[in-house]
Amino acid sequence: MPVMRVHIKRVPDGKITLQETSKIAIITINRPAARNALTANMWGELARLGRLAGQSSKAKVILLRGTPGQFTAGADIKEFCEMSIEEAEHAFQQMEEAIRVFENVPMPVVAVVDGPAMGAGFILSLACDMRVGTANARMGIPVGKLGITIGLSFLQRIIRLIGPSRATELIYTGKVIEAQEALRIGLLNQLLPSEDLDKAALSLAGTIMEQSGAVLRAVKKAAQLSQWKQEGPWSFVDPVDFPEGCLAFAEKRKPRFST
Repeated sequence: MPVMRVHIKRVPDGKITLQETSKIAIITINRPAARNALTANMWGELARLGRLAGQSSKAKVILLRGTPGQFTAGADIKEFCEMSIEEAEHAFQQMEEAIRVFENVPMPVVAVVDGPAMGAGFILSLACDMRVGTANARMGIPVGKLGITIGLSFLQRIIRLIGPSRATELIYTGKVIEAQEALRIGLLNQLLPSEDLDKAALSLAGTIMEQSGAVLRAVKKAAQLSQWKQEGPWSFVDPVDFPEGCLAFAEKRKPRFST
């Protein structure tokens, strides 16, 4: 059995945990009484744990999930009622910071969606490299009735997956997308039975872990560059992992990558 370290820091009305095995980091949002809605403190803790997982010298995959039947309903709207406009603006900056953490970590991040992924929680799921979900998954960003003027970065994340027309429809109408449609239009990569979700997510992480760490990091970086239409120098092969990958293919065995 691999050694597992668990980091827990309690925050108002909920907690976020980071579990680390030899090659998988699992971050769990746990505030089921509020559909895992995140307070400002929780967004800060989510960012901290995301960075911690991203700095791991061993983890090759991060799984981001909620408690059973949940992902996250996004920001705690009730908390906004106690904030000034300036404080609310700062809270959204905290959300953006936390969301970017999962885009910027070097390894793949898989969102495990077993319930509502709404508002900033929806955007958080889109910042992950892949999303697997169940019939409980519901996705949307109904900000129109809250007076929240969605930022450019939030909108860009939606557009890059479903295009500008569907993205604007989603916001203009406050539409909530059910699981089957989310799968059909590309918001979910896989749709799985709830009872199989954890096992399937770990199996997917295991498949990803078998790949070259150099390739995983390079593809994540390339995907980000292509999204923003940036250009930069690029090498097509890794000097260590490419020879091992070719040899393993020829020998019909699993490659033994060093990273």
